[in-house]
Amino acid sequence: MKILRLALVGLVGVASLAAAEVNALSPAEKAAGWKLLFDGKSLAGWRSLKSEQPGAGWRAEDGALVLAAKSKSGDLVTTEVFGDFELSLEWKVADETNSGIIYRVGLGEAQTYLTGPEYQILDNVKGEDNHPPSHTAAALYDLAAPPKDFTRPVGEWNEARIRVRGWHIEHWLNGEKVVDVDLAGAEGRALIAASKFKDWPKFASLLRGHIALQDHGYAVSFRAIKIREL
Repeated sequence: MKILRLALVGLVGVASLAAAEVNALSPAEKAAGWKLLFDGKSLAGWRSLKSEQPGAGWRAEDGALVLAAKSKSGDLVTTEVFGDFELSLEWKVADETNSGIIYRVGLGEAQTYLTGPEYQILDNVKGEDNHPPSHTAAALYDLAAPPKDFTRPVGEWNEARIRVRGWHIEHWLNGEKVVDVDLAGAEGRALIAASKFKDWPKFASLLRGHIALQDHGYAVSFRAIKIREL
């Protein structure tokens, strides 16, 4: 029994070390200007859209930023604002999960998506919002679709990267660039005009804003959340 307890303690120690390494920056990343948005242990640096406190369903657990399903916690929003940036993180879904990363979000609105474009997070197989293609994982939601499905199976971590300079937006998924569009250009304006956002006057209007992790009622996890301003 003592040996078993020692083994369990060892496994916990290894898991804690792995979590700390995931939510850390290398010397090269620090030199390149990256900074962490999640320390792996707390919700420091995060708030709700309408409150300075995060919703109760969001928590730090085993080195991940986790949202419980059906918790009605609201979106989790950075306390800082960002202009041109590159964001990198890992995300993991459960069956049927629908969520998203929404950026250049303005406070004072009823919803984060009224101002910010969205990097869609979805279980592409069972998620009910898996059509049209511009609603699938890593899409620029309702505007631009990935060329194919690069997601890993449910329960595995996916790597996301979002790069925004002006209104030139790039979305990456598991090392593949899946979206490359300038919302301020002719193509981007046409995409907005043909989308659900066409009559939303504040959509994609802010050059600086918060980053939000969406509560869509489903379980979702994030980790290794880091950003650098461009």
